[in-house]
Amino acid sequence: MSTGEELLREHGLRVTRPRLAVLEVLTGGGHLEVDEIAQQVRSRIDSVSTQAIYDVLGALTRAGLARRIEPAGSPARYESRAGDNHHHIVCRGCGAITDVDCAVGERPCLLPSELHGFDLDEAEITFWGLCPACKARRTADLAS
Repeated sequence: MSTGEELLREHGLRVTRPRLAVLEVLTGGGHLEVDEIAQQVRSRIDSVSTQAIYDVLGALTRAGLARRIEPAGSPARYESRAGDNHHHIVCRGCGAITDVDCAVGERPCLLPSELHGFDLDEAEITFWGLCPACKARRTADLAS
């Protein structure tokens, strides 16, 4: 497995403390908002501005080391799982986000009816629903 320094160099990026710290936070998992990332980065290195975090996230995203997702009605979130065309399920109750490896079947449409001359290389599908905890709370609320 590559170290953070190796990954940055392999993708043509300079190795800096903020980049290493952000990469470490992202590889810890989850779908994190910038404020969450900044808080965790600041616990690892002395001080770093929020703008520097945005700059690092932009560089990592462009290099394919991070993925930015923006579910409707939610701030942008970042994850280290990039380049594999996975999808997401978002809970309407608590906002939890879970990865979905593959969407199968006929619904929703996975191939547009017209390509308009585009060569497709990625699809971003967001499923919405209730996570098990929110579903149980809703069922309990309806029963009482």
